[in-house]
Amino acid sequence: MLDLRRPKPWEEPKETLVGFIQTNSAMSSSSACSSFRLPEMRRDSVFNRWVIFSPARSRRPSDFKSNSPAAAPNPSSNPSTPSCPFCLGREHECAPEIFRIPRGADDWKIRVIENLYPALRRDLEPLLVGGDGGGLGRSTVTGFGFHDVVIETPSHSVHLPDLPAAEVGEVVLAYRERVRQLAQLESLEYVQVFKNHGASAGASMNHSHGQIVGLPLIPPTVCARFHSMREEFKKCGKCGLCEARSDDILIDESDHFSAIVPFAASFPFEVWIIPRDHASYFHDLDEQKAVDFGGLLKLILLKLGKQLNYPPYNFMVHSSPLHLPASWLPFAHWFLQVVPLLNVTGGFELGSGCYINAVFPEDAAKVLREVNLSV
Repeated sequence: MLDLRRPKPWEEPKETLVGFIQTNSAMSSSSACSSFRLPEMRRDSVFNRWVIFSPARSRRPSDFKSNSPAAAPNPSSNPSTPSCPFCLGREHECAPEIFRIPRGADDWKIRVIENLYPALRRDLEPLLVGGDGGGLGRSTVTGFGFHDVVIETPSHSVHLPDLPAAEVGEVVLAYRERVRQLAQLESLEYVQVFKNHGASAGASMNHSHGQIVGLPLIPPTVCARFHSMREEFKKCGKCGLCEARSDDILIDESDHFSAIVPFAASFPFEVWIIPRDHASYFHDLDEQKAVDFGGLLKLILLKLGKQLNYPPYNFMVHSSPLHLPASWLPFAHWFLQVVPLLNVTGGFELGSGCYINAVFPEDAAKVLREVNLSV
């Protein structure tokens, strides 16, 4: 069997991926918060990319709305639709179940199942089936991996933020439980938890669900993230995400988590939910913190929905590779990223790897702080 855990980010001999442009520390937050804004470039020290903030390309931050809303809140409990296999009572139409919550209950609240149309197959061996193509840089590996679905509610018309905070916490615990199971497999190196909400965000089913993919390798963007965070740790002696919270970009916080618009947000109204205490792995969450996290996630999704006209969105859990050396743990800090789909990624972004954001993070955070959910 091929060892797909090579190369690992901590073993890569190449120089670090820090941009050659030196960040101007004199670029103060006071200028960033002024009423008249010039274009500005900021470096995202987590994903190691540059973002152009160009407010001339936008309306007022408070005017941002989705032109194609995915769904408004609908807390009714319409149990099913005739064509949805994720609804209660239609379990036989789905791929095999892995577990449900409550365990063994007919009246389930959450189901974790195999994906009926998986991107990767769990019944293959992780073998190299093609070499370097005669020096052309071509490598091929069998499509081994795990691809699962988390059905977050039995009710077709109920979406994740419609659930009570405690039940959102139960959904988080279901994700955590499945990641823990996958983490026991030596053949896997990384597990990606994500949710696509709305057709334009990649969701093929309207019924509220998320997905989990277990990979036999560490994705390049994860490698780049860890190299960048290591460089920041070398320079500052501190974990960059432990230091990410500041009042100007803070939206809200709970006992254990902070929700911010990151300093160099790649997308308008992008939000990160970060553990306030240093934590390397999402699947190390205990039940108390999972419920706390679920409550803050619900709040952020409701605020984004109300302010932005219920846009499609993606969220992704950025955790650590499963076999991370202990020496890398001091700067390995997991977080959840929420990206509402308000614009289209164009040729400049695809070609350069830099993003253009029309809304300064401080402005987006202020708008979201002031969203009143009681009216």
